[in-house]
Amino acid sequence: MDLFPIFLKLTGRRCLVVGAGNLAESKIESLRAAHADVTVIAPEARPRIAEMAASGEITWIQREFTAGDVAEDLFLVVTATNVGAVNRAVYLEAQAKNIICNAVDDPPFCDFYFPSVVRRGDLQIAISTAGASPALAQRLRKEINAQLPLDTGDWLTDLGNLRREVTQMEPLNEERKLLLHQLAQREVCGYDGCPSRVLARQHAKTNPLPAIEEQK
Repeated sequence: MDLFPIFLKLTGRRCLVVGAGNLAESKIESLRAAHADVTVIAPEARPRIAEMAASGEITWIQREFTAGDVAEDLFLVVTATNVGAVNRAVYLEAQAKNIICNAVDDPPFCDFYFPSVVRRGDLQIAISTAGASPALAQRLRKEINAQLPLDTGDWLTDLGNLRREVTQMEPLNEERKLLLHQLAQREVCGYDGCPSRVLARQHAKTNPLPAIEEQK
């Protein structure tokens, strides 16, 4: 199976989760972490999900799923009940409306999979086995997580700020590309005297931006 790896912007997108048990909770948390507009349909909910509904983080429709609940304006659907027939009915309804759907723990009824993710600030490393072995994906996540320094997210923030400085100082050319790759290998910090920032400024002096002629 060939899967297309992608990181989606879900801010404000309407997403439906059918089910509010143990399987659904982590999926709801993931969608909320991406600032999706989440609606949950389930007759009962785990305490954490009920808390999110009470605080207004999600919308909880407290009843069983019924035909027609997959609205046309949904961006994606997750179905995570403990009844296979319900999960498949949700998937088929989503398919009929061209809405991507994930039926948790039922790979043949999934348009996408939730990966195991290692996070450090804006850095995300996602691991997928295409549903073949979630246990292997979790083991690899733990191994990568143990090897990745805890301050990697802070370093990435500083590196991103420095990249913006470089792109403002440097012309778009092969030298700038090489410099950015070089800086990604170096220790980058936030203060003005950071050795990487000094290097970037020195490089800019020898590769100045082309002058912009005054318009007449």
